[in-house]
Amino acid sequence: MRDFQVRPALRVSGTLSVPGDKSISHRSLMLSGLADGTSEVTGFLASEDCLATLNAMRALGVRIEQPSATQVIVHGAGLHGLERASHALDMGNAGTAMRLFTGLLAAQKFPSTLIGDASLMKRPMERVAKPLREMGADVRTHDGRPPVEIGGGRALSGIEYTMPVASAQVKSAILLAGLYADGVTTVTAPAICRDHSERMLSSCGVRLTTEGLRTRLYPPQRLAPLRLDVPGDFSSAAFFIVAALLGAADDGLLIRNVGLNPTRTGLLDILRSMGGDIEVQHARTSGDEPVADLRVRASALKGIDVPPELVPLAIDEIPILFIAAACAQGETVVTGAEELRVKESDRIAAMSDGLRALGVTHEVLPDGMRIQGRADGNAFGGGEIDSHGDHRVAMSFSIASLRAAAPILIRDVANVATSFPGFGDLARGAGLNLTELES
Repeated sequence: MRDFQVRPALRVSGTLSVPGDKSISHRSLMLSGLADGTSEVTGFLASEDCLATLNAMRALGVRIEQPSATQVIVHGAGLHGLERASHALDMGNAGTAMRLFTGLLAAQKFPSTLIGDASLMKRPMERVAKPLREMGADVRTHDGRPPVEIGGGRALSGIEYTMPVASAQVKSAILLAGLYADGVTTVTAPAICRDHSERMLSSCGVRLTTEGLRTRLYPPQRLAPLRLDVPGDFSSAAFFIVAALLGAADDGLLIRNVGLNPTRTGLLDILRSMGGDIEVQHARTSGDEPVADLRVRASALKGIDVPPELVPLAIDEIPILFIAAACAQGETVVTGAEELRVKESDRIAAMSDGLRALGVTHEVLPDGMRIQGRADGNAFGGGEIDSHGDHRVAMSFSIASLRAAAPILIRDVANVATSFPGFGDLARGAGLNLTELES
């Protein structure tokens, strides 16, 4: 088992770039594999999660070259060119991959089985399976969880589906199945959720229309190949944004080439409402995705009631928000984050356990947390944290070392590589006193 030991650090400084966006990297492989012709993706995130998608596409007959870790050349098989895999497709820890592949494979002429690691095999899959069955697909789960077994050869029909919970993974799975459906596929979300799939499908020439929270997809004859430079992952940048707010040197910390898709950046609005000094520089676009550099300076944060409409736009960043809240003046309240209960761990429970171990006063809510911050002195004591194998929990408590009175030992951090390879090196380069241990 791998652990982190983080000793108190005074400040972070300098310039850094985070790895490519995980959500975009997953989707780029899938859509490139369905395209006619050759696609080139640079800035690809070579994490364990995304490599699971790469290996699955290869198993489905797509020829993929990887001249370097961050460059991928995909020779598309065409919309109807995938082949039956000779084995169950192992998604590792990648919930995004499993849910999107469920939609993609539901329309194929052959059967497929999706499995994952011990954590992924406990995660709910019926939220994806149910609408796909309404389209005519043969999708089976085991008590609502993996393995996911998909029968082949079913003709799908377009549906009008209203999601009970805002989920980009569910929406994307339905849209991928809709590529093969007879008729228009319409998905309506109860709130804004990520739109990477829609942007990339449009780049491939697929006709989509969006009216408010409703998206319509018209099945195409073919997909055009991609030329894509993947921006830095905002969810990865979030750890260093908070680190800089808690302890940046005078010039602040500059984070280059960060994807700022507006469906992903709720954390920026939340942190600015708390008093965070975050400056967007050199705004530009990469493909259909907005990108910029972020200059972040140390700031005196204040507690707030987080607006509920921002929570779905920051759901993956809520663990690091809890760390910022513990260092703010006054109380911060987060509600509407029940989705955290079914991530790689129950992130509300896992973060609560860690905050309690470090002496932070807080109250667990069914769908969030109430945190009493401490803006003066050290917000955290030292101690031992169980990350429950959750990469975001592990990285969040690493950042807590900037306001800790003593060392923090974070157990079971191997899954950090699933989303953020090289996190330890980047953290040390910015000024954190982090050691990786084998236990």
